[in-house]
Amino acid sequence: MRFSANIGFLYTDLPLPERIRAAKADGFDAVECHFPYEVDPGEIKAAMDETGLPMLGLNTRPGESFGYLAMPGQETEARAAIDEAVAYAARIGAGAVHVMAGKSGGGTAAERVYRENLRHACDAAGTEGLTVLIEPINHRDAPGYHLYTVEHGAEIIGGLEADNLRLMFDCYHTQIMQGDLVTRLRAHREVIGHVQIAAVPDRGEPEAGEVHYLNLLRELAALGWTAPVGAEYKPRSGKVSDGISWLAAFRAALNGRK
Repeated sequence: MRFSANIGFLYTDLPLPERIRAAKADGFDAVECHFPYEVDPGEIKAAMDETGLPMLGLNTRPGESFGYLAMPGQETEARAAIDEAVAYAARIGAGAVHVMAGKSGGGTAAERVYRENLRHACDAAGTEGLTVLIEPINHRDAPGYHLYTVEHGAEIIGGLEADNLRLMFDCYHTQIMQGDLVTRLRAHREVIGHVQIAAVPDRGEPEAGEVHYLNLLRELAALGWTAPVGAEYKPRSGKVSDGISWLAAFRAALNGRK
């Protein structure tokens, strides 16, 4: 099993390019980020080339509503955020763009706008060979977020029939909203494009909390998953180094070593 460091939450005391180098030093196999737009993409690419770590993905700008795509009346902002993210991802050689829906509160108008903007995102990303990710996000952390269940995401993906549209299965968000993680992984494996982990309920290092991640990751491997799993957690002490022992322990357990 391989793991990706989400440098939106990890190594936040360092500039973004240095976070990539820190992830390499700690033994991660890849990186992913949130909003890199204030950093010259050349600096990010240089750190990627130096470390050999791929950038799995990045997010569209959140704006004031945690995203634009499902916000009626903000279609211009949504398209601008999509185009910006696709261009940045292409510049650094990232694999995917997570397009943020926003706190629409739901409704038919929001759903219609969301799907229209997703079509634009898939078309724009497709020209660069990028995957588009949509992520169900829990309503405790993001009240009113438009997409909050795995089944809704899977239904959208099936309805739009875009080859490059996939689900981001964040175990933290899904456990809070729905639970039954293994059953949902099995049911929706074919539309999942990325998996993320963090402890529930505190979003700390994944070796603690109510989710037994070793069991879940073994099931994920049995389902044929070979891509890096995203470590999108907030270090309990504030320092990655204080809690990084989980990474070696998970690898040893998952590879059958003591």
